[in-house]
Amino acid sequence: MSTSSSSSRRTKSNFNAVILKRLFMSKTNRPPISLRRLAKFMEGKEEKSIAVIVGTVTDDKRIQEIPAMKVTALRFTETARARIINAGGECLTFDQLALRAPLGENTVLLRGPKNAREAVRHFGKAPGVPHSHTKPYVRSKGRKFEKARGRRNSRGFKV
Repeated sequence: MSTSSSSSRRTKSNFNAVILKRLFMSKTNRPPISLRRLAKFMEGKEEKSIAVIVGTVTDDKRIQEIPAMKVTALRFTETARARIINAGGECLTFDQLALRAPLGENTVLLRGPKNAREAVRHFGKAPGVPHSHTKPYVRSKGRKFEKARGRRNSRGFKV
C-alpha cells in the first residue's frame, strides 16, 4: 500500500492513482478473476504486457491450456499460481510491479465480475412482482414455500 501511495503522489501517472484507489476498496468491490477470464483478456496482447488485478486470481478447471503470461495480483490461489508458473508465466507482487513498470507501461488493468456474487440475485424488483426474476429470501425450499398459491393454477390462482 505504501509503495502505491508514494508512487501515486510522486508520479503524474493515472495508473498508480487507480491502483491506490482499488487497494482501498472493500472486498465486494475487489472481486476475484478466474484463469479462464484472465487468459481471454490477455489473448492477442504483447508478450511483455503484464496483467494487473487488484484482487485474487483463482483457478478454473474449464480451461486446459493456459498461455504464458505475467500476472500481478494481491493474492493467487495455490493451484492458480502453480498453473501460471507451469505454463511459463510469472506471478508478481505489486512491489515487483512498481520496480518493473513504475508508470504502468505495458500493463493491462483487469477486474473480476462484480455482479457474479450470489447475493446480487436477491437485488432488484420484489420477488412475486410481474417480470421480476429476483430470488426470494426463503427459510425452506419445499413445495409449500413460495411455490403454491399465486404461482400455479392448480393451487387457487396464478398471477
